[in-house]
Amino acid sequence: MTQLAVICAYLCVLLGLGVLSRRAFRGTAQDFFLASRSIGPTLLFLSVFGTAMTAFSLVGSTGESYRKGIGVYGLMASWSGLVHSAVFYFVGIRLWALGKRLGHTTQVQLFRDRFESRALGLLLFPVLAGLVVPYVLIGLLGAGSVVQALTDGAFGEAFPATGGAVPPWLSGLSVSAVVLAYVFVGGLRAAAWANALQASIFLVTGISAFLVISSRLGGMEAASQAVQELHPEKLIRGDAFGQLHFFSYCFIPLSIGMFPQVFQHWLTAKSAASFKPMLVLHPLCMLLVWLPCVLIGVWATSAVMPDGSAVVAPGSPVNSELAFMVQKLTTPLLGGILGAGILAAIMSSLDSQFLAIGSMFTNDIAIEFMGKDRLSDRQKVRLGRAVVAAVATMAYLCSLSGPRSVFTLGVWCFSGYAALFPLAVAAIYWRRATKQGAIASLSVTVVLGALFFRASNYGGDPSYLFMGMLPAATMVAASAAALVVVSLLTSPPSRQTLDKFFPA
Repeated sequence: MTQLAVICAYLCVLLGLGVLSRRAFRGTAQDFFLASRSIGPTLLFLSVFGTAMTAFSLVGSTGESYRKGIGVYGLMASWSGLVHSAVFYFVGIRLWALGKRLGHTTQVQLFRDRFESRALGLLLFPVLAGLVVPYVLIGLLGAGSVVQALTDGAFGEAFPATGGAVPPWLSGLSVSAVVLAYVFVGGLRAAAWANALQASIFLVTGISAFLVISSRLGGMEAASQAVQELHPEKLIRGDAFGQLHFFSYCFIPLSIGMFPQVFQHWLTAKSAASFKPMLVLHPLCMLLVWLPCVLIGVWATSAVMPDGSAVVAPGSPVNSELAFMVQKLTTPLLGGILGAGILAAIMSSLDSQFLAIGSMFTNDIAIEFMGKDRLSDRQKVRLGRAVVAAVATMAYLCSLSGPRSVFTLGVWCFSGYAALFPLAVAAIYWRRATKQGAIASLSVTVVLGALFFRASNYGGDPSYLFMGMLPAATMVAASAAALVVVSLLTSPPSRQTLDKFFPA
């Protein structure tokens, strides 16, 4: 009950932050969707970092390292820290500059104008939105597993199916409601403020959890020694990841260049200088988040209680490893604080994901078909809020279908975004890229993604590989090849478009 009380208090703080953000809300669509492009360096860094760190980074990485060992850190964190900063520098700043100069609000608008194709915009929207929904699902699954583990036995017979713990359906509903509340009130500015607070909280609490848990296990050396004695295979890469499999993970971080929610945060920047802290601090903060979570997952394989029982018992609910370590190796009060920190990482992505889909539907579908002057600012905001509510409801209902590995589901989601990354690179660097090439690239991504996902039993087979690699590697290569070949076989863009996007 103590853990639950602390988590509820944290959710109330977020609601209060939403109320405060309402005072700064200007009532315009530009302010609701882009915070009037007024975000400075510190807030931009914290909001983008908070958006990028999800249940995949905390809950998923701990669970995957529990199952496969220390090599998980090399799979994602080592690649992501470098690749993300490179994408921010070579792609993010240029896309921000184009968006500000040409007045774009969403990715779809930018690609539609760059490739001179309304059809591309209409095809791109459902793909981007469709990939956001499982990304939101990752957060809800993570929140449900964390709260259930932290409140184990709190309600006795009230929830017999979960051993007296708060069931995932209730925690998912509560988290969704809180996120929707402050997003409805303040739009992207509220999300940016909340993300900054949440990023700060989960950075501090994540490090604190690591220090407390390692201390309870006798220190890092003793904890690692226990793993060496009981499960030595967890401390080496071993046979869990082949060379091609390991290498193919370098394609996954490219996905950040096509995340709608990250693109939307880029567009909120006041100036190019706002990107500087992000370029420098992002890799360091990723290290501070991923390394403790991976080590905690590895230690969980051998961690035992004073009575000799395993901290994370075999057969425990999927995605619950981090929460069980926190719940059983810390005090109730500290466990609640650390649990709130884990939820902070999860919720810092949900708000931006909800808003991204609402913005794309309002600006790329409704306004595109109805005309720019048919909707007032107030109507645009109302429509955006309605879409946000619909998306949140859909994702919540999907989260009730059954447990899935957060890590595996995240890899599939990121694979789709990574395969679309060649579009972003071609749009800002290759003058010869054409609309036919862009549509071919998008089509190849959708077809291959659907085939691979079906072959993996719709994500049910976490070990599925194609030619010894993650499907993402093949999807990125095929998408880029289709873009290049078809563009070279078709007529180049008009001079007017090239002058607009590639000024002398």
